[in-house]
Amino acid sequence: MEQWLPSRYLAFIASVLVCALAFAGWHLGLGVRLVALASAALVVVGVADLAQKRSTLRRNYPLICHVRFFFEYVRPMLRQYVVESDNEEVPFSHVQRAVVKQRAKNALDVRPFGSELDMYAERYEWVNHSIRPSRIDSHDFRVDVGAQCAKPYSASVFNISAMSFGAISPNAIRALNEGARRGRFYHDTGEGSLSAYHRENGGDIVWELGSGYFGACERAGVLSEARFAEKAVLDQVKMIEIKLSQGAKPGHGGVLPAPKVSAEIAATRGVAMGEDCISPARHSAFDTPEGLLRFVARLRELSGGKPTGFKLAIGHPWEWFGIAKAMTTTGILPDFIVVDGGEGGTGAAPLEFTDHVGAPLREALMLVHNTLVGLDLRDRVRIGASGKVITAVDLARTLSIGADWCNAARGFMFALGCIQSQSCHTDRCPTGVATQDPRRWNKLDVPDKAARVANFHENTLHALKELLQAAGLEHPSELGPEHIIRRVSGNEVRSLASLYRFLEPGELLAGVPEHAVFQRFWLAARPDSFAPPEELSARRRSKSR
Repeated sequence: MEQWLPSRYLAFIASVLVCALAFAGWHLGLGVRLVALASAALVVVGVADLAQKRSTLRRNYPLICHVRFFFEYVRPMLRQYVVESDNEEVPFSHVQRAVVKQRAKNALDVRPFGSELDMYAERYEWVNHSIRPSRIDSHDFRVDVGAQCAKPYSASVFNISAMSFGAISPNAIRALNEGARRGRFYHDTGEGSLSAYHRENGGDIVWELGSGYFGACERAGVLSEARFAEKAVLDQVKMIEIKLSQGAKPGHGGVLPAPKVSAEIAATRGVAMGEDCISPARHSAFDTPEGLLRFVARLRELSGGKPTGFKLAIGHPWEWFGIAKAMTTTGILPDFIVVDGGEGGTGAAPLEFTDHVGAPLREALMLVHNTLVGLDLRDRVRIGASGKVITAVDLARTLSIGADWCNAARGFMFALGCIQSQSCHTDRCPTGVATQDPRRWNKLDVPDKAARVANFHENTLHALKELLQAAGLEHPSELGPEHIIRRVSGNEVRSLASLYRFLEPGELLAGVPEHAVFQRFWLAARPDSFAPPEELSARRRSKSR
């Protein structure tokens, strides 16, 4: 029988037989009629499976294949809510999501019965405490940025990282900005420009300019100084951030296809409606490290003297070293640098970029921090950091290895109600956060979610204050790598200060330190070019012959 009627067709044949019998007994009542209609629908699906040619699986397994498709669809939800452990980070654990939700709702966020973490597992970390805890009156920890500027800014040590209008919804932007206003911290626009939704509630803004110069362009990728100055001088805009790259997809530009460039997005970004909106992989305003710093100085001038800096994910070390050397050759310093780790998130990126391009935050941050310390510039250039920062421990660890403040995107998305459905790229976000579908984002209640954003910020900084008090410190700036201890094996622990090589002030001015990456690339880096060292270029030429 298997030869002329393979078992994979049985479900379809059974549906045909049931359909035929049910329609034959149509007169028997409502129940039989419902069976007839249901089986008829299955027959239609089965016929469609057999007739189409795009999927071999559907042609070979009519009807049955849809059982597989169903479980493939619900698998992420089953894994997240049923299968995964509380501490399994994919990309954020249940515990991490829960603590954001609790703090956003001002709910009790304590844990009973002890830690669920294995304290003897490698890479377990803890904060050393003091036998004489301190007392701190306020957890409104702030960092002064742009002390030499005409309009310096006092930034919170915890802020909203870059998320563009277009990537997240109008109501999500409204709620984030209102939360930032209430909590007195800043809201980064992302490279999608300063939209009307960012300005509606008056929260502090850091305006990010990517390679498309959206909102300040003659056309995508070509800067208009007049249009930039018009928005940059607004009181609500506190700092200017040039985006060189982002951790989730460094070195990768983007295209918003013409059909998605609505009239509103076209007006916000300053591009033509009905044309592809291209965000190039590289900037047109400069092509060298020294050119970047002159661009920083020019934007600072056009903004009326507001702190101006850049954001980057670390890739080729000689390129960063070239920028650092350009600071000494030009005498131009950015007011701040934001280091974005490779673990950063995005609405959509190729798998290879998400998983395998860009240095993770810790290594990237320490390289930037060490370079500025070695050039004796660290006290004049502030450093922000972003990449999976959720809890006060994440803040403390990141601040201890070189950051002055931290930014978070997905943490604040969780505060808005994000459930990590990982459907950001589909425009079908179930919580109305990462979608442009008004039927979805209109359901996001702005006053309620704004309160949650402010609460999450407030309670996280309160937790940071308690950590600092336990360590006997007065301010996050006092945190150092000696305060964080990591288990490196079952019977050995070491502080981050002993695990990593930290440069002394001015050490790079005296010579090349005994640090592998500096010894390999520092002397070869050029302030007038991003090109690789000559020895690497020669090696490439020899391989191409």
